[in-house]
Amino acid sequence: MHLENKKEGPYLMKKKALIVDWLDKYGGAERVISSLCSVFAFEKCYLLINIMSKENEAKVFGQRPIPVKETIIRYAGSKFRYLFFLFQGVFRRIKIDPDIDVIISSSHAIAKGINKSHPRQVHISYFQARNLKYIWDDYKLYFGRLRFMLYPMIAIMRKMDIKDAQKPDHIIANSVFVKDWVKKIYNREADVIYPPVDLSKFTLETDKEDYYVAVGRIEPYKRFDIVVDAFNETNRKLIVVGDGSQLNSLKLRANDTISFVGFVDASEVFKYISKAKGFIHAGIEDFGIAPIEAQACGTPVIAYGYGGVLETIIENKTGVFFREESKESLLEAIDAFEKVQFDYHKICENAQRFSKEKFESAMETYVAQKINDND
Repeated sequence: MHLENKKEGPYLMKKKALIVDWLDKYGGAERVISSLCSVFAFEKCYLLINIMSKENEAKVFGQRPIPVKETIIRYAGSKFRYLFFLFQGVFRRIKIDPDIDVIISSSHAIAKGINKSHPRQVHISYFQARNLKYIWDDYKLYFGRLRFMLYPMIAIMRKMDIKDAQKPDHIIANSVFVKDWVKKIYNREADVIYPPVDLSKFTLETDKEDYYVAVGRIEPYKRFDIVVDAFNETNRKLIVVGDGSQLNSLKLRANDTISFVGFVDASEVFKYISKAKGFIHAGIEDFGIAPIEAQACGTPVIAYGYGGVLETIIENKTGVFFREESKESLLEAIDAFEKVQFDYHKICENAQRFSKEKFESAMETYVAQKINDND
C-alpha cells in the first residue's frame, strides 16, 4: 500500500505533476519513471517531446494513462536531438497548471529547469545521471573537433544549466557519484536514492557457460569499441546484445569469436546474461542498472572502475575492475577475472540491495516528508 493510502491530511490532497526530459526509447531512465508512476498519482506529464511507441509508453505510465503535454520540439520528430541547443529555452517556456502542488521531475538533461507556476509548489528533482553530459564531461566525445567552433554556444548552455539546477527545492541523486558531481558543478546538495532494478526478471543461474556477454546501447560513450578490440586479441567467446549507431562498424571490426545478436526482448537478455561466465561493462555509468541485473543472475562483472559501479560491485567478490578505458587494461582484468573463484549466490545476494520495492518505498517516504515539511 502506498503512502497516499496510508497517510492522512495534506499529503493525500496534493496534486502532482511529472516532468521528464523526453520519451523516445525504453531504457533505464524510463524504468525509473515507470516506478514513479506506480507510486504517485500524477495529474499530467510535461516533456519536450514524446516519440515513444504506444507499447513502450504503456510500460512507462502503467495502468493509469497520464495526459502528456509536449513542446514545439515535437514537430522535429525523431530528428529532435539536432535541436539540442534550443532545449533549455523551450523547456523554460512550459506552463505548469497552477492547481499543481507538487512537481516531481526526472532529469538527465533539462527537466530540472522547469519553472514553477507559483512559489508554493514543491519541486523535487530526481537526477537520473550527470545532467547534459554532452556539454559537460563528454562534450569532447560528442562534438569532436567541432567543439572548438561550438564552444561559445556550449559555454552559454553551461551557464543556463547551472541556473536551471538552482530551481528544484530538493535534489535526489541516483548515486553518490552523481551526488558529488552535482555539488561540484551546481554547488547543490543532494540526497541519494538508488534507482529501481526489476530483480523479478533476473534470477540466479549457477550453470554458467563458457562465454562473456556485453549488453547495452551500442553508442560511443558505452565504449563497446574497447570490448571488441580486447576480445579480438583473445580466443574467448563474446556475445554483444543491443543496437545503436556503432553496431555495423563494430561488426566489421570484430573477429569470428564475437557474435552480435542485436536488440532482443527482456527474456532473451536474461538468457544471455544468466548463462554467461562474465558480464563486460566498459562505459562510465552514473549508476548502471545492467551490471546489477547481471549480478542478480549470479553473473560476475568486469567493469571500468569509475562512476556508479564502484557503489554496486564488490571487487573480487561480485566482479573485477579495470582502471583505464583501454584494450590493454581490459585484457589484464579478464586475465585476473579468470583466476577468481566466484560465489554465484553471494553475487545474487548483493544485487538485492537495489530492488524496485526499496526504491519505491524510499521515494514515497522522501516525498511525503518534504511535502509535510513544507506545510
